[in-house]
Amino acid sequence: MSTASSAAPPEALRRSILGTLLPGFEGPELPEWVERTLREGLAGVCLFGENIVSREQLRALTAAIRAANPGALIAIDEEGGDVTRLYYDRGAPFPGNAVLGRLDDLDATRAVAAAVGAELRDAGVNLDFAPDVDVNSDPRNPVIGIRSFGSDPVLVARHGAAWVQGLQAEGVAASIKHFPGHGDTAQDSHLSLPTVDVSVELLRERELPPFAAAVAAGALTVMTSHILLPQIDPDNPATFSPVILNDLLRGELGFTGVIVSDALDMVGASGVIGIPAAAVRALAAGCDLLCIGTRNTEQQLEQIVVRIAEAVDSGELEASRLEDASERLDALTATLAAAQPGVRMGDRPEATSEPAPTSPPAAEPDARPDQDRIAGTFRVAPEAGDLLEGPGWLLVRVDTVANIAVGEVPWGPFAALEGSATDLPMLAVTERDWRDRIADIPETAYVLVVGKDNERRPEVVALIDALRDRQRRVIAADLGWPGEDPRYAGLATYGASALVGEALAGYLEHKGVRA
Repeated sequence: MSTASSAAPPEALRRSILGTLLPGFEGPELPEWVERTLREGLAGVCLFGENIVSREQLRALTAAIRAANPGALIAIDEEGGDVTRLYYDRGAPFPGNAVLGRLDDLDATRAVAAAVGAELRDAGVNLDFAPDVDVNSDPRNPVIGIRSFGSDPVLVARHGAAWVQGLQAEGVAASIKHFPGHGDTAQDSHLSLPTVDVSVELLRERELPPFAAAVAAGALTVMTSHILLPQIDPDNPATFSPVILNDLLRGELGFTGVIVSDALDMVGASGVIGIPAAAVRALAAGCDLLCIGTRNTEQQLEQIVVRIAEAVDSGELEASRLEDASERLDALTATLAAAQPGVRMGDRPEATSEPAPTSPPAAEPDARPDQDRIAGTFRVAPEAGDLLEGPGWLLVRVDTVANIAVGEVPWGPFAALEGSATDLPMLAVTERDWRDRIADIPETAYVLVVGKDNERRPEVVALIDALRDRQRRVIAADLGWPGEDPRYAGLATYGASALVGEALAGYLEHKGVRA
């Protein structure tokens, strides 16, 4: 229970506050405190990889959540690529956004999104924090990269809209992120507060078109970003900025749906002020649904409730802001209930909603790209294409520190239990221990280095340079967002999902690469 010293808020106010909160929790079973607060009006939960053991277990978990609150929002980050929760234990069987952007086939993008939506719907999930419609304008970006459809706003806009259409045609709400754009950052908002020092004019030209297109396509929710844009609001990160959320998102883009905060446990949001204060600021700025984070506790949730109640009592937060959020969440719940027959609205029968936005029918499943089409999107430098063939190869796998959004997911050709690439002799190294590990590689061996975001990682660059000094033939494969230097990305896949890894293994097999 809460250890907060303040008196508990009145029941009606507590229920109203709980109706804006979306915590995570630890483990594959619904904790008693989450079940209880769901019955008390908690908006829903956000699921992560650690909450999922199997599809059957996930269905049982979502059923338990709905038994406690039939109108609950059950959210997840399933981007259909490197960021996956459904396939956290083995990597996703989808290509990911950067590959889809390079393929530039809108039917394929809709089909992938529809496949993701069908799986989520079958599992009982009704809100997907996807697609990522950030324009990856900074190649050093440590957290977006291959999660983006690309660096061209027009391309990102058309594929973001197609992804929204495909997902929502399956009855699962999309959440376009990270407004107003996290692509021009060299910092990770999980770990710091990035600054994007651009004018509103540049924002309108580069970052906003994909959001505008996705809103026009009917996106039901928008997720904010914890980034500071000093030329637009010098005092508040986007999640806490009425200028960005009300003037830009609701005013200019005309968005009338639910605004969701990115996780408030991230340093960019609460690193200085704490999660309860961040929750108050996010609501005051215009967020309707607060994503708290992962492994949240009952004590954390109660502290947030008490702090918001105090803010309402003191006038720091207008009570009308909670009412406004509740109306939008009611409308979302009603839309989802209408889209998924058999899922009731629970204790909100009075809620009304505009009809769900119409979307073109999802493409047939065979529109999803196969391994050959994915391999066709690889960027292969002429030297690598000429040299990457025949016998005599050893694979050096570079395990780098994963960003928090991705987590520790099996990646690339290593996600498969069997395959041509994993049949090669392999040496696994890290950024910390590679110097002690490569001495035993025979000087006669040809070396294929497989890593992610190679060129922006100094230790990976040093490893590749050292191997090039001592080996007869070295090719670097980059399964992240590659730099331009072919020494560190002779072969670039623009993704590391299991499906992309299988395509890479097939490409190597086709080239005759073997021990």
